[in-house]
Amino acid sequence: MPTSDYDFARWMRGQLAQVEAGLSLWVRADAPAGLGAAMRYAVLDGGKRLRPLLVLAACEAVGGLGQAALRAACAVELIHAYSLVHDDMPCMDNDVLRRGKPTVHVRFGQAQALLAGDALQALAFELLTPEDGVPPAMQARLCRLLAQAAGADGMAGGQAIDLASVGQQLTQDQLRHMHRLKTGALLRASVVMGAACGEPARVAEQALAQYGAAIGLAFQVVDDVLDVTQDSATLGKTAGKDAASDKPTYVSLMGLDAARDHAEALRAEAHAALAASGLADTRALAELADMVVRRSH
Repeated sequence: MPTSDYDFARWMRGQLAQVEAGLSLWVRADAPAGLGAAMRYAVLDGGKRLRPLLVLAACEAVGGLGQAALRAACAVELIHAYSLVHDDMPCMDNDVLRRGKPTVHVRFGQAQALLAGDALQALAFELLTPEDGVPPAMQARLCRLLAQAAGADGMAGGQAIDLASVGQQLTQDQLRHMHRLKTGALLRASVVMGAACGEPARVAEQALAQYGAAIGLAFQVVDDVLDVTQDSATLGKTAGKDAASDKPTYVSLMGLDAARDHAEALRAEAHAALAASGLADTRALAELADMVVRRSH
């Protein structure tokens, strides 16, 4: 549990430095015909890096293999970045602002943005399969976990539901299902992949999955709240886009105060899962759950 002498900010700075160095090294600028520049623009110099932090914190909690966790952390971020590149394109959400700067298709053109997203997705799985340093069985499990979270039963499936739901009234169960896939699957996978870099007891593995599911949904609830309470400069992306696009959100379904209460309930659920994990030190994971719910952008 968190203690007063725990320096989470210092922990996060150290982890983020590793992630940024890894991404800068592995997302090379020398891909042909300017593709490398578009890839690096999509990944570097922006973003909260929440997913990599969850991988590294979960690995640390189970005493896992740090080398595998850093690769997994960067791989998850590459999948996240590719999804944003494609999601922002005119055929999907048609957005012009991401992480406080023009979206990739605005800066580089639609064709280059499409290819940059494709290349980032492929690179994610390349990172998970190094020649040495990570046991083959661990490589295979990490690839499977990431593929499941990114595909039709995860993020891509959730995005398809999201696009099909414009202008429709969804029940809370339907909205939860959509966001558990679209946003929650990759956040949950980040935690589970971090745990898969070690050999935790079954009870710990299940508790971490429950924690990941809770914060995955909480992240989207908070996103919906911020979309109607913050401006574009604060968010680094276009504020009010969901309402303008007539998309169902937790705020439109529940109201602002109830949505905030729901996020707090999910934060409590995440903390309860950590308490039930039996793991000796889950302080970083606990702080990340708080950060997800209490963020302002």
